[in-house]
Amino acid sequence: MTPDRRTVLKLTGAGAAASLLPAALFPAQANARMHGLSVFGDLKYGQDFKHFDYVVPDAPKGGRFVFQAPSWAYNQNPRTFNSLNTFILKGDAPPRMELCFDALMVRALDEPDALYGLVAETVEISEDGNTYIFNLRPEARFHDGSRLTAQDVAFSLLLLKADGHPQISQTIREMKDTEVLDEHRVAVHFTGRQTRQLPLVVAQLPILSKRYYTTYDFKQTTLTAPLSSGPYRVGRHAVGRFIEYARFDDYWGKDLPVVVGQNNFDAIRIEFFRDYQVAFEAFKKGTVTFQEEFSSKIWATEYNFPAVEDGRVIQKIFPDNRPSGAQGWFFNTRRAKFSDPRVREAIGYAFDFEWSNTNLFYGLYERTQSFFENSTMKADGAPAGDELALLEPFRAQLPEEVFAEPYLPPVSDGSGFDRSLLRKAAELLSAAGYKRDGSALVGPDGAQLTIEFLNNSPAFERITMPFITNLERLGIKATFRLVDPAQYQSRLNDFDFDMCSRRFSLSATLTDSIRQFWGSEAAETPGSFNLAGISDPVIDALIETALAAQTRADMVVAARAIDRVLRSGRYWVPQWNKGTHTVAMWDMFGYPEDPPFYDFPVETTWWVDTEKAEKIGKAD
Repeated sequence: MTPDRRTVLKLTGAGAAASLLPAALFPAQANARMHGLSVFGDLKYGQDFKHFDYVVPDAPKGGRFVFQAPSWAYNQNPRTFNSLNTFILKGDAPPRMELCFDALMVRALDEPDALYGLVAETVEISEDGNTYIFNLRPEARFHDGSRLTAQDVAFSLLLLKADGHPQISQTIREMKDTEVLDEHRVAVHFTGRQTRQLPLVVAQLPILSKRYYTTYDFKQTTLTAPLSSGPYRVGRHAVGRFIEYARFDDYWGKDLPVVVGQNNFDAIRIEFFRDYQVAFEAFKKGTVTFQEEFSSKIWATEYNFPAVEDGRVIQKIFPDNRPSGAQGWFFNTRRAKFSDPRVREAIGYAFDFEWSNTNLFYGLYERTQSFFENSTMKADGAPAGDELALLEPFRAQLPEEVFAEPYLPPVSDGSGFDRSLLRKAAELLSAAGYKRDGSALVGPDGAQLTIEFLNNSPAFERITMPFITNLERLGIKATFRLVDPAQYQSRLNDFDFDMCSRRFSLSATLTDSIRQFWGSEAAETPGSFNLAGISDPVIDALIETALAAQTRADMVVAARAIDRVLRSGRYWVPQWNKGTHTVAMWDMFGYPEDPPFYDFPVETTWWVDTEKAEKIGKAD
């Protein structure tokens, strides 16, 4: 079961030198007007393309799509909301607010990282690679009919750098400044220390109205719907219950190649539930019409209600080709009791995945081993060749296991109480200075080792309790703490937890955001993704090497090295993964036959099939 889904540093050695080569990006195209960008220069679509291959260009418009959000970003909360300002740290915003905002460029989801122009028709790059000039489409408009100009773009980027959510502001620090060249031309200047990925990150940031945000304070939470320019705008909503995004019929960009065939629903509605079983009951009743199912128990045992039996609800499995990322229980290593990796490894021995997969997950999952699971970036075997050469300068700073087979989580006998694994755990804890005092395991300070598992979903309790039982056999006092969604997000933002369960997904091309996952500075930045508090100069250096890679092959080598070092640190107890999307839906939708390889954009590329909807009584 996976109820939750969810996407600076000290430079040393080769990583520092390589990162100072921004001009390597598109060297032959400097100062040319380009319709697209990619990190390594490859573009699938030519300048005159009509639409992306993974959409149906004449898909019908209309109807509603009602679901629970399976993913979210920034300060968004999938279980409640109290603000419509999603680009700051403060407050809890609803997922998918980004549907309301345009960006300079947008992703092609059948390519690893390519961008094509939305508000920006073309882009020019200076010879030194430190300035990107975006040429804007003069027809771009906000929803009130006012023009979207270079002033808005320049203002937005600087505002996000100064006051945006740390996942934005910390990522774009090497964006130096912006300059309005004329009404439809804006220059973005970088420091010269930027990665080749950063300009692409900047090009995907939301464009805000300068006029609007000089009236309203961007740094404050608000339930006033913002002025926006995207294909949707905020519609009906009730705080903590639901929000609808209404398709904007006069959307200025609806006929652009990067938009054709998309944004087909008249309304996209997100329902909020605090309890997973209550949410499932809403789906059974048809209140919710699409469900990406993350409960293996429900998927295996509860799709036997009347609407399934008579064919009104169908189950389908779609491939998930993205790196499945890192899902697990993360240790807060800022706390002294988790500072020793031997203690963290010992705790991991108490989780019996094999028993859980058989008895709780119905055999639907595989054990996660890597921070880059389901991708070529996962480390395997002993390092050799370029990977070994990358790690060798840090040998004295790394455990010897980094230069051997990468660490794998233990495999149990499936009994739920594997004595041999618990014995190994006890040995590690003893080596770390812990000893038994009656039934309690006490440390050098004389205090019992305690763990609070923080979560916001009662559905996770049945999974965590067998883990807790094994920890108690070791003498560790462990508890499951359930808090409300807003408090949960607040405590994660402030790193106020012992262990928490989270899943982080990564893109096929690493971007500056990985500093927010594993970088030393992010470890002390509230709201960052570095929940574990990872602070290691070797990882910092390898991150910079990965971001400075001149080829995809070089990036993969660096990612594998990062994976080895991260896995050697025992920063988490890895959980589980599956390479598919398990979907249940009321049989009222049409969708492209060939979904894009690198994402699963249901909300933007599917549509209501009127004939199907009428057949099952779901026509509006």
